[in-house]
Amino acid sequence: MADVVQLICYPVKGCEGTSMSEALLTPAGLAHDRSFMVISEEGVYRTQRRHPRLALIRPTVSADGTHLTLEPTDPTSPFGTAFVTVSVSAARRDVDLFGSTFQGIDQGDGAAAWLSDFLGTSSRLVRVPPEHDRVADGLTPGPSGYADSSAVHLLTRASLGLLDQRMAGRGAPPLPVDRFRPNIVVDSPRGHDADRGDDWAAVPHAEDRARRLAIGGAELGFAKLAVRCAVTLVDQESGARRGPEPLRTLADHRRATSGGVVFGAKFSVLTPGKLSVGDEVVVREWQDAER
Repeated sequence: MADVVQLICYPVKGCEGTSMSEALLTPAGLAHDRSFMVISEEGVYRTQRRHPRLALIRPTVSADGTHLTLEPTDPTSPFGTAFVTVSVSAARRDVDLFGSTFQGIDQGDGAAAWLSDFLGTSSRLVRVPPEHDRVADGLTPGPSGYADSSAVHLLTRASLGLLDQRMAGRGAPPLPVDRFRPNIVVDSPRGHDADRGDDWAAVPHAEDRARRLAIGGAELGFAKLAVRCAVTLVDQESGARRGPEPLRTLADHRRATSGGVVFGAKFSVLTPGKLSVGDEVVVREWQDAER
């Protein structure tokens, strides 16, 4: 048994996430998740890897997706609020995401000016076009907006708890879950009791072996493990890098055979539906007979 304990949407890639009590899961992930992206004048994506101040921008998108606001997470910031009337009909332009070319709809000079001032470098805002047909790879391929890869990132609290224990052994403090920017956080409803055979979410990294999940009326298919990058080094409250953790500790025990370190899992959407905090998460297929 396991329950959804957090649902988090990131309307603008790299910016602050929005916690929700319920969300619509579309074929490309949570509604509006990574449907906007900040780019350079040349169309190259911006992320916290090189622009950690993105973490200090709070985007809010209307339920119908027609309006977007951008404001600082710090209420004392001298920057005001940018109000964007979302366009889906403006001219398309090429955008670069990890070396692949996609299309984006430029959201105008007002949003561009606000972002350029806030980030201290010339920037523009684009939206995923309605005809966007990107398919992320993995064991279960599936549609994806401007996410790094697959549409949904899922993480269990047990995995984070084990990482915190390992970091404590180095004298490092625990990290909040926002360092990993998941969409769905799962926990055991009875706590982290790994001795109970039906409490799969109490076992660290059990999400690595879950191949098909049912949540509410929706279903997810495993795509790949989540390879972690320098974004995990960014303190999401200050928008600044804070030392070598968690990558230093993950490198000790979570190295991927293909390179890098992994933590959490990426999923594609098999069946869209409504998700709510408190929904039971049922594993319908495991990688092997053992959990």
